[in-house]
Amino acid sequence: MLLNSFLTYLSHEKRFSPHTITSYQTDLTQFEEYINATFESDFLVIKHPHIRSYMVDLMEQKLSESTINRKISALRSFYKFLLRAHKISQNPMLLIKAPKIPKRLPTFVESHKLDILLDSPDHFNDSFSSVRDNLIIELLFGTGMRLTELLQLKEADIDGYSGTIKVLGKRNKERIIPINKQLINQLNNYIEKKKLQSFDNNLLQLIVTNTGSAAYPKLIYRIVRSYLSIVSSNDKKSPHVLRHSYATSLLNAGADLNAIKELLGHASLAATQVYTHNSIERLKTVYKQAHPKA
Repeated sequence: MLLNSFLTYLSHEKRFSPHTITSYQTDLTQFEEYINATFESDFLVIKHPHIRSYMVDLMEQKLSESTINRKISALRSFYKFLLRAHKISQNPMLLIKAPKIPKRLPTFVESHKLDILLDSPDHFNDSFSSVRDNLIIELLFGTGMRLTELLQLKEADIDGYSGTIKVLGKRNKERIIPINKQLINQLNNYIEKKKLQSFDNNLLQLIVTNTGSAAYPKLIYRIVRSYLSIVSSNDKKSPHVLRHSYATSLLNAGADLNAIKELLGHASLAATQVYTHNSIERLKTVYKQAHPKA
């Protein structure tokens, strides 16, 4: 009952995405099962030693620091909610410190490699599925949108006249992203191809499967991984890598950091500043290759 109330709060008041809410639900359910089995206790009566015991159990499972931090974050939000709702008098999370996460640079693919991939006639043809796959890569790299934003995209969100695309981001926050003429032409070509398929439905979603149903995350992951494997040896080949590639290419071309923040839909500049490290690393590489004293 308490968990359901919290999830409703996240959905209606905080406007968290369905994916985030599902993650919170999974994490909190696992925690509830742990305290029930280990301490025969429940959410309302546990103290910080119980939570520390849970963290030790997570570490013994060899979970990554980022996974443990996500679960701790879910607990922090949940107990803040319980405190505000006067279900508890003290927050057991106040004495809990999450493990430090090693800093990692965002994985990206160099823009010239993506240009080779997207411009080569060897990788794409005129079939509906190939035109769609090409468009998926172009949209993710050409706009920096998130996977969930791509899946929610509708034909009505495209404004070819002004050269923009409307994206519904985290917590239902809209933003407008400029797109170039080539991408507009590709969108128009894809939409015409989709009409010719005569799918037996009237879905509003832009990206669909070969049978006309709404595209789903695993399909996009599979498409992106398949094509990125052609030009990249990175272990990570996810849609988010293309978002990183978009931001990195903008920064390397001299774009203002605040402008990149707005284009990506970041809530704070701190989230965008991570890309400056990639730019610095690129400059270090150039220096080592070109400077006689390097």
